[in-house]
Amino acid sequence: MTYMMCIFLLGLVLGLTAVASNPSPYFAALGLVVVAGMGCGILSGYGGPFLSLVLFLIYLGGMLVVFAYSAALAAEPFPETLGSRSVLAFMVVYILGGVILSSLFWGGWFEYAWVPGDEFGDYSMFRGDVGGVAWVYSSGGGLLIISAWVLLLTLFVVLELTRGLGRGTLRAI
Repeated sequence: MTYMMCIFLLGLVLGLTAVASNPSPYFAALGLVVVAGMGCGILSGYGGPFLSLVLFLIYLGGMLVVFAYSAALAAEPFPETLGSRSVLAFMVVYILGGVILSSLFWGGWFEYAWVPGDEFGDYSMFRGDVGGVAWVYSSGGGLLIISAWVLLLTLFVVLELTRGLGRGTLRAI
């Protein structure tokens, strides 16, 4: 299980560097899919398979909408791929920066973080992730509404950033 978590964490870091270093929305969306899958794998490894499945489906649905808008507005005939020199140079810089920053905090902070959430599952009636979803809807309703508004604001920010010189649907074709 520890090897799987290390693979998920490595995939998460590589996906984040692919998103951060790629100027093309096509390959950045591929990096976001990798990040979503690896993050949900990490969450599932810690004892939340239901929550990770729900987050994966919601995240990919929202990302599909944003990707469709940004790909339609920023269509390039020859986008830069993950193998081009500038993208690889940025990925190497980001990974080396991450290694240098993590070496500063390389103490023993992670020794007790590998305990899954359902460790006492034999003695409980409900799973931890299903109880967490019920808790979000009962006590965290305000936070859920704030999160929905933040996601809507993020959608408008992404659309405004990818709009370019055109004026939305009224631009000249």
